[in-house]
Amino acid sequence: MTRVGFIGIGIMGEAMVRRLLERGRGPVTVWNLEPERLDTVVPFGAVAAPSPAAVAAASDVVMLCVLHTEAVRSVVFAADGVASAPGLAGRLLIDLSTADPAATREMAAQLRREAGMGWVDAPCSGGPHAARAGTLTVMAGGEEAEVARAGEVLRDLAVNITRMGPVGAGQTTKIINQAIVGTGFVLMAEALALAETAGIDAAALPACLKGGFADSELLRRIYTQMLQRHFDPPASYARQLLKDMKAVKAFAHEFGADLPLVETAARRFAEFVAQGNEMADSAAILRLYRPDP
Repeated sequence: MTRVGFIGIGIMGEAMVRRLLERGRGPVTVWNLEPERLDTVVPFGAVAAPSPAAVAAASDVVMLCVLHTEAVRSVVFAADGVASAPGLAGRLLIDLSTADPAATREMAAQLRREAGMGWVDAPCSGGPHAARAGTLTVMAGGEEAEVARAGEVLRDLAVNITRMGPVGAGQTTKIINQAIVGTGFVLMAEALALAETAGIDAAALPACLKGGFADSELLRRIYTQMLQRHFDPPASYARQLLKDMKAVKAFAHEFGADLPLVETAARRFAEFVAQGNEMADSAAILRLYRPDP
């Protein structure tokens, strides 16, 4: 069986590793910058490694799920990074992080040139609940054969895996995904605030709109989460979605695209995070409109 390593045991990484272990992929070799996070997966059969290089040395496929582009670069190319492990030729790196497309192409080329290791960018959508259930959506970039190889492992985590093009195409797709998600969170907060202020049965809205043009996963899940004020423990962090919205803005500016809706949503998340909500659930942005009593 393919030996799997995993770097980055945050909320999503924890959910993915536990799913892989439940699917018989163990032992999964793991590393995290904050070692205390390893306690969330080691009791379930993961094996802690002292460095990203040690993860790579023990694995045929190395999966990453880290905070941002520079974190990807660090765990791959630092002195004790993935690229420093011996015998990497023919092995595969699957980056599940949300990162910059151009930097992804550059890092993938460098890793292949220096170590002979393939690279598939495979950012995902669905959150930790979907990761635990194996129902994620994955948008992949890479050579066809390597994306197919990555799919052998990714199918334990996802039901929808689509190759969008060469390396970097997955990250480009994720930027568009995050534009929809980030503006959608703000829109759901405003819709709920309006419904509650107007005095209608706000809880009945998703069922009322089911099947119409306004129906969506955001309405069914995120609006309902906001309605219930179910923000703890966080399923995602506001700082992360703000980072993603800034990336959408920067990417759009590269093409001279004017995206006023994205600009507004990013500004709202910046306001929310600036109030000390970096580690709050992204859905808690509702508090900008409906402060806790």
